[in-house]
Amino acid sequence: MLQFTQSALLIIDVQNDFCPPRPMQDGRLSAPGALAVPGGNEIVPVINRLSNLFEQQGAPVVATQDWHPAGHCSFASASPSAATGQERGIWPDHCVQGSAGAELHPALDQHPIRLIIRKGFRSYLDSYSAFFENDHHTPTGLEGYLKVLGITQLYLTGLATDYCVKYSALDARRLGFTVSVIADAVRGVDYPAGSLQQALEEMTAAGVQFINLKDVT
Repeated sequence: MLQFTQSALLIIDVQNDFCPPRPMQDGRLSAPGALAVPGGNEIVPVINRLSNLFEQQGAPVVATQDWHPAGHCSFASASPSAATGQERGIWPDHCVQGSAGAELHPALDQHPIRLIIRKGFRSYLDSYSAFFENDHHTPTGLEGYLKVLGITQLYLTGLATDYCVKYSALDARRLGFTVSVIADAVRGVDYPAGSLQQALEEMTAAGVQFINLKDVT
C-alpha cells in the first residue's frame, strides 16, 4: 500500500467530451463526447475509489478540466492561421467553456476534489499538460500549489493516456516529482495509431512508474 504522506492524486480531464455514450436514468444512451476515448467511462469508478481513499488519508486530490473558448486554435473549425506555431493538434470542437461537454463526468465524485485546474482557456494556445500550456513555458499554477503543500509524489489518472496524461506525467518528472500512473484508471485514444505505445515508452524512459489499483489499496 502506498504512503500518502507528501502524495497527491491527479484526475486528468475526465470530462463528458472525452467519454463514450453512457446509460441515462431513462434507459437511453447519452450522446458520445466530441473526442470520446474508448473505455473512458470505465475508469470513473476506479478514480472514485482512489479519490475517496486519498481524502480519507488527508492527501490532496486535484482535477484538471479542458476549458476552451469558441474558435480555439486546436479546433478543426478554426482557421489554421489562428495557430501560433506551438506544439498542437487539430481536433473536433470540444470542451467549450460552459458547455455540457466541458463538464466533469456526472458519475465522478467531486466531493474529494480540493482544486480544479482549468487549462487551454487562451484562444491561441492549447494545453495538454496539467502543469504548462503547450508553449512549455506558461504555467497553470499546479506546480506552485503542490510544492506549497510539500507534495513530492504524484499518482495520475484520467484521459487520455497518450495526450494529457502523458504530458502531465513528463512535466511532473521534469519538475522533480516522483510519478506513478495508475494503469487501470487511465485510457488512451491511440491516435494516430501507435501513439499509445509511444507514450508508454516515453513515460517509462522518463522514470514514470505504472501501477494498478490493487497496488494502492
